[in-house]
Amino acid sequence: MGGEDDGRRERSAEQGRLARVRQWWQRAWGTPGHERDTLLLIGKSTLAATVAWVISYDLLQAQSPAFAPFSAVLIMQVTVYQSLLQSLRYVGAVVTGVAVQAALGFLAGPDLLTFVLVALVALVIGRWPALGSQGSQVVTAAFFAFSTYISAASGLDKVTQLGQIVLLVLIGCGVGVIVNVAVVPPMRYRSAEHGIRTLAHELCDLVGDMHPALREGEFDEERSKHWRSRAAQTEKLISQARSGLRTAEESLYYNPRRLLRRYQERHTSFEGYGAVLEALERASYQVASLTRSLDKWQEGEESSARRSFIGRYADFLAAVGDITQVLGTLDEDRLQDQARELCGLADTAQERCREVTGEAERAELPLADPALPYGVLVVESTRLMEEFQHTCDVLQRYVDRGDGEGEGEDEDEDEGEG
Repeated sequence: MGGEDDGRRERSAEQGRLARVRQWWQRAWGTPGHERDTLLLIGKSTLAATVAWVISYDLLQAQSPAFAPFSAVLIMQVTVYQSLLQSLRYVGAVVTGVAVQAALGFLAGPDLLTFVLVALVALVIGRWPALGSQGSQVVTAAFFAFSTYISAASGLDKVTQLGQIVLLVLIGCGVGVIVNVAVVPPMRYRSAEHGIRTLAHELCDLVGDMHPALREGEFDEERSKHWRSRAAQTEKLISQARSGLRTAEESLYYNPRRLLRRYQERHTSFEGYGAVLEALERASYQVASLTRSLDKWQEGEESSARRSFIGRYADFLAAVGDITQVLGTLDEDRLQDQARELCGLADTAQERCREVTGEAERAELPLADPALPYGVLVVESTRLMEEFQHTCDVLQRYVDRGDGEGEGEDEDEDEGEG
C-alpha cells in the first residue's frame, strides 16, 4: 500500500498542464464542489447574457443593447437571495444615476459644468450605505446617461434614450434572476460545514502541539508565545465560519430546489451548525485564555506535584484534541455516526477534566495563589470542557431531531403507498 501511494504521488508530480486540466474537468463532472460550481455559474451567466441580448437587440432593437446582458451577468450571484438583493440595489443605483443626469442635464444643458455636477452628485450618492457594493454603479450609470444624452438629437429622443437605459437594466436583472432561480439554483449546505471544519482543524492542530510539550515538560517562553499567537489568529477563522454559515442560510431563501424531495429530507435550517459554531467560538476564546496563562507560567520550582498536574492537564488536552479532530471532519452525510462518536469522546474528556481537578486537590496545590496559574488552569479546563460538551450535545440533538423528522416522512410515505 505504501509503495502504491508513493507511486501515485510521483506520477501526479510528473503530470503536465493538460493532465491537470483533464483532472479539473473530471472533478467538475464527477463530484459536487468548486469546479462544478464554477462551470454552473459560467454556463448560467452565458445563458442569461444571451437571452438578455436577444431581447434587447433583436426584439427591442435598442441603441445600447449591451446594458441588458451586462446587467444579467452582474447580478448572477452565489445564492438566489443575493441575486435578488443585488439586482434591487443595482436597479436602484442605475435609476438614481440616470435621474441625476436627467435632472441636471435638462436644467443646465449638455456642457462641461453639467458633467462636473453630475459626477459630483453621483459620487456622493454612490456612498449611500443602502446601495452596498452597487454604489459605484450610480456614477457609472450617470456617465453612460450623459453620453447618451448629448448624442440624442431632440428632447424627446433624450428622454427616450434615458428611459431605455433603465428598461434594459430591468430586463437584464430580470433575466439574470429568472435564470438563477430556474436553472439549478445554488445550494450551499457545505459552506456551514467547511467553516466549522476549518476552525476545528486549527484548534486540533494547536491543542495537538500543546499536550505533548506539556507532558514532556518542554514548554518554554518561545513555545508558549507561539501558542498564544496561533490562538489569537483563530479570530479570523471565526469570521470566515460565520460568513460560510450566512451563505448556507441564504442559499435556502427563495430557492425552489428546497421543494425537491432530496432537499426536504435534509435539515432545512442551520440552527445546529450555528450552535456548534458559537460553542467553538467560545472554546477558541477559552483556548486563547489558556495559552495566555501558560505564557505567564514559565518560572517556578520544579516538583513532582507540578509535573503530575501538568501531566494530567496534557491528558485532558489530548482528549479535547480528539474531539476537535472529529469536528474537523464534520460531514452531514455521516453526522449520525460522528455525533455518537463525539458523545463518547466527550465522556472521556470529562473524566480527564475531573482528574485535573482531583490531582490539584490531592496535591493541595495553591489554587488561590495569583502568582501561580494552577487555579486559573483548573477553571479554564472546566470551562473548555463545558463548551465542547455543549457542542457534542447540540450535534446529538440536531441528529435526533432530523431522525425523528425522517421517520415521520417515511411513515407518511408508507401510508400514501398503502
